[in-house]
Amino acid sequence: MISAPDQTSAGLSPEETLALAHVRRAKRFYIHLTQYVAVNTLLIAINLLTFHHYFWAIWPLLGWGIGLLSHGLRVFDVIPFLGSDWERRAVERRLGRKL
Repeated sequence: MISAPDQTSAGLSPEETLALAHVRRAKRFYIHLTQYVAVNTLLIAINLLTFHHYFWAIWPLLGWGIGLLSHGLRVFDVIPFLGSDWERRAVERRLGRKL
């Protein structure tokens, strides 16, 4: 199936397109963070109400938390590998010119 072109990035400069992509990644991170807090709050409540002598909710907190931390580090360019600088250089290589 052929998808329609992205209406929001039509006519934007390469810099604007990269900025828009970064904002979208940040938005997805904040959605991910909200889901993490909501689900883990529920799991902690269930744990404390039903099986309070062992805190098993720590395992999903830690596992998912590692993934969330990795997601945030990539989105906010703390980990330089495949960050916004890499994207800019890749776009410049693809276009054959500087942005």
